[in-house]
Amino acid sequence: MDLFKKAVFRIVAFLSPILLFISVGLGQEPLTLRRALDIAIQNSPQIKHSQLNLERSREMLNARKASLKSQFSLSLTPFSYSHSQQFFDFFSTWYKSETKQSNSVFTISQPIPWTDGTLSLINQFGWRDSYSEDPTSRTEGNSSKTYSNDLYLNFRQPLFTYNRTKLELNTLKLDLENAALSYAIQKLFLEYQVTQNFYNVYLKKASLDVSIDEYKNRQESYKIIKNKVDAGLAAREELYQAELDMTSSKSSVQNAQTELENVMDSFKKLIGLSIFDDITVTADITHHPVDVNLQKAMDTALKYRMELRQKEISIENAKYDLIQASATNEFRGDLNLSYGIIGTDEDVNSIFDAPTKNERFSIQFNIPLFDWGQKKSRIKAFTATVKDRQLSLDDQKTDIIIQVRQAYRNLKNLVNQIEIANQNVRNAELTYDINLERYKNGDITSMDLNLFQNQLSQAKMNRISALINYKLELLNLKVLSLFDFERGEQVVPKIEEF
Repeated sequence: MDLFKKAVFRIVAFLSPILLFISVGLGQEPLTLRRALDIAIQNSPQIKHSQLNLERSREMLNARKASLKSQFSLSLTPFSYSHSQQFFDFFSTWYKSETKQSNSVFTISQPIPWTDGTLSLINQFGWRDSYSEDPTSRTEGNSSKTYSNDLYLNFRQPLFTYNRTKLELNTLKLDLENAALSYAIQKLFLEYQVTQNFYNVYLKKASLDVSIDEYKNRQESYKIIKNKVDAGLAAREELYQAELDMTSSKSSVQNAQTELENVMDSFKKLIGLSIFDDITVTADITHHPVDVNLQKAMDTALKYRMELRQKEISIENAKYDLIQASATNEFRGDLNLSYGIIGTDEDVNSIFDAPTKNERFSIQFNIPLFDWGQKKSRIKAFTATVKDRQLSLDDQKTDIIIQVRQAYRNLKNLVNQIEIANQNVRNAELTYDINLERYKNGDITSMDLNLFQNQLSQAKMNRISALINYKLELLNLKVLSLFDFERGEQVVPKIEEF
């Protein structure tokens, strides 16, 4: 009876890691890589930050475009009153004046982006009731009650300077494009980061599966040697060694389970899930060789890599800064033209019975005389900035070519590694099966069988690692070249959609 209890206790102890794994697997929500990416994009703070930056740039450009349309404004002064005493120099005497008035100004303003000028239609309508004493005789005074309307067309045009409206509009367009590129880059980086961590979790899960298979094999070999020892066909030391191997295998299962849970918590935090959510990852890592064209990868990378476009945008912005620097203490002019009519009368209906033409013309020049070399130094500084950013662009192109070539070589090497790993697993399985029979026949010891078991487990893990590394390197090439060779399509975002 004691022997039966001990046997039951040992069986329960040996099976506990497997039962633990089965209980954990029950009720878990399977999570695919595609689903993990969708969750990460929704929850990532970096993606949200990029989206908000993109929205800011888009709305700033929309606001500037709206400002280039006709602007309507109405200014009202319903009533104003003033009563003051003023000094008349000619007669050296003081006199009082009193004014009541109301007026309105209606303006239609149309910016002209092509010339940076402004065309305005302005109408001023007002009523005035004024009284002032006669400085020569304070007993008499002058009073007037009139309506007036001044309608005129005004045109203002800067001369001999750069078009500030166009420059600002182009700067905002580049800012929006840069924000869209940053958003797309952030999504690609997040995709790589999530994929890498996803496969790391999958690798730990596979490691647990291999540990469980190894534990089952240890149990089988333990039963074999136990039967032999009980039958007096093997030394008891063999049973002790088999029990030690099985205990070590049980510890490996528990360690693998702990590592899986740890990386799973980190993964859930990365994609924005609660660490208390019970999930498991599922993936197809079957090897399907992908035909990769190195020249196409380099061509698409140099043509579509968003970092290169960002470098080009920085160069364009530097050139705009150079234009602004060239306008330091610039020689410039301002042309103002105005033409309209004004009518005044005590009767509002008779304002335009005898209108008067209002014509104004002015041209003004700002002529710098001496700036102590300020403009020249600014131009040199921003010219150096343009050259520096151009060098950075050329250097970035070289780095991209190197990265693509390295990824291509790594893929070629990983294909060979997968073939070797598959062959190693087949050989290790055959070797283990042969030596298990030898172990059953008593030709080898449990320590010898343990060596073949370790070789089999290591071969399985090496194959899984090679398969995952191939998937990750293929994704790396996709990020580097912006071409998906699995689907045979470009992954360049359409900036105009933003």
